[in-house]
Amino acid sequence: MAPKWGRRFAWHTLSWRQWGPFVALLVLCIGFGIAEPRFLTLGNFWVIADSCAVPVILVVGLTFVVLQGSLDLSIEGVMALCSLTVAMLVLNNRTVLDFGVSALAFAVLPGLCIGMLNGVVLTRLAVPSFLVTLGAWSVALGLAMLLSSGQPPIMKDETLRAFGLGRTGAVPNLALVAVAVVVLGHVLQHYTRFGRYCMAIGGGENLARQSGLPVDRYKVLAFAFCGLLAGLGGALESVRIGLGHVDIGAGQMLATVTAVVVGGTSLAGGRGGVLQSAVGAVLLNVLANGMVFVGVIPEAQKAVEGAIVLSASLLATWQMHDRVRDVR
Repeated sequence: MAPKWGRRFAWHTLSWRQWGPFVALLVLCIGFGIAEPRFLTLGNFWVIADSCAVPVILVVGLTFVVLQGSLDLSIEGVMALCSLTVAMLVLNNRTVLDFGVSALAFAVLPGLCIGMLNGVVLTRLAVPSFLVTLGAWSVALGLAMLLSSGQPPIMKDETLRAFGLGRTGAVPNLALVAVAVVVLGHVLQHYTRFGRYCMAIGGGENLARQSGLPVDRYKVLAFAFCGLLAGLGGALESVRIGLGHVDIGAGQMLATVTAVVVGGTSLAGGRGGVLQSAVGAVLLNVLANGMVFVGVIPEAQKAVEGAIVLSASLLATWQMHDRVRDVR
């Protein structure tokens, strides 16, 4: 039987490791606010919210894969493919197609299919997840290059462009989408069988199989969901910048994995969650924004980002040292 977690998320049950990212985010905001008062203005808050939108969407999808103890490295390739797909389905300078807003629904389908394929290959052929998804990243990126043909399609759909750059009141539209995705991820994790089984698989796959859980089915679902949200992230980024591009996801894979780990979701599986990962993504964006405000030179910013990646790697290794397992 799967663990029977309560249906109500109890904040007081969070450990210091889970509270850590929230505290670190608060400390960062206070520190940057003291160093540069303009950092704490409402205008800058909305700038950060807008810049966090796509990274937060990506970490929600990856979290369910990581909770199972697996890893998805195909994010950048999926983003590129879905970016080109949405740009070529709406009114553009390369094709005669004009699907309008519905293009977003079609654009995420390649991400969903690649995610499902990742899960099927992983479960049926027992290939480690990082190898499967690394291959999928290359395939998806290659398909994106074929679609691009060296000429990134420029989007001319005014409705989508207005949505990507617009706001509802003062809130950026993409930030609202990200919040909706986080709420969906939180509900899936704590209120559905899918979320509870992901935790159970990460907590002990062999025990989960012996308990009769359909482990393979839920692994495929987790990768499919991750691919779907990676596709959504790529499509929304294209809507924001107004074109489809093969490099639209460049650097996002490492940043997403880092955000998940910094947020407190263990790469060993079975610990962490959507909210913590989302906070990790926000924390990294707040850090990048704050460094600009206090005048840190770009070279030093890269050094800080590298130190965070290294620290996250060491943290992940420390979390896993007492949970020796096969890579899956």
